[in-house]
Amino acid sequence: MSEFLTIDSGIGDGVDVELEVKRSRFLTRLRRVTSEETARAVIEERRSKFFDARHHCSAFVLEPEARTARSSDDGEPAGTAGVPMLNVLTSNHLTDVVAVVTRYFGGVKLGAGGLVRAYSEAVAQAVAAAGTRRVELCSLLGIDADFASIGAVEDSLRGLILPSGAAVAVVGVDWGDRARITVAVPVTATGEFDAFLAALSAGTLTAVPAGQRWIDRPGG
Repeated sequence: MSEFLTIDSGIGDGVDVELEVKRSRFLTRLRRVTSEETARAVIEERRSKFFDARHHCSAFVLEPEARTARSSDDGEPAGTAGVPMLNVLTSNHLTDVVAVVTRYFGGVKLGAGGLVRAYSEAVAQAVAAAGTRRVELCSLLGIDADFASIGAVEDSLRGLILPSGAAVAVVGVDWGDRARITVAVPVTATGEFDAFLAALSAGTLTAVPAGQRWIDRPGG
């Protein structure tokens, strides 16, 4: 897998949405996370903040291809909260995200079907408010150049969009005996980038592999 979707929010930021259904209040927190430990910490934060609420239902999905997925009804009837919340995340193809819905009972029972609809809608509204972004697996490539030409090379690489539409990002410039520019290139476009670099420099510059990194891209 070379890319996935997550919410359009920085690590540690999040979105808060409130939904009212028959006087019951559903307070949703949607946050981007990168580990199960952090996801569970977010759940506990909500539990502590709204300590007088009876239910803090949750769902989270982690890693490319959603290899880790967990949900909890937290005292609601089985299958009426956590799984519907998780289904909203997975149906939107999201990962690296946690959703927590805190419920304050309004005095009117919603029934199993009503709970499923309410918890699903609470998370769906939060996803809509957050928006989505792509996270793309990129190869890190180092390009060595002399000091006289480094500025022109960097200018040619910043904001570069290859003919296929693949975006190249400059992620660092290091200074030593020679200057090195490190770029992030989608793993599916490294051959195309090598051809671009050869044409740009008449074959004098080459890209040296320096690992891989997941890079955020705008838009879902």
